[in-house]
Amino acid sequence: MNDPLAARIALRGVRALGRHGADPGERDAPQPFDIDLELEVDVARARSSDALADTIDYAALHRRIVAIVAETSFALLERLADEILVDVMRDERILAARVTIAKPHRLAGSTPSVSLAAARA
Repeated sequence: MNDPLAARIALRGVRALGRHGADPGERDAPQPFDIDLELEVDVARARSSDALADTIDYAALHRRIVAIVAETSFALLERLADEILVDVMRDERILAARVTIAKPHRLAGSTPSVSLAAARA
């Protein structure tokens, strides 16, 4: 974090059901996905205002992530992660973001995951 007025905000353990996967049958029925999101956010106004409107509304962010997972269908986790990042980065206060998506029920004994990041230039 290079901006002294920025904060790291995380939303961890989002469980959402969706139809994503490249293997046959993976998109036939919803399956669980676990999402972690880390944001670097300009909180200069929120530090003095104490107003939710000046920072990230965690509940609204949670709803958007769950909706994206449920309402889209992609073969690759990379594509789903990109869709989430594009949505998140629409908020100009977000300077950088990293999303990790895991498929907890995909492989017996292990959990595959993908992480993608985005940042403002």
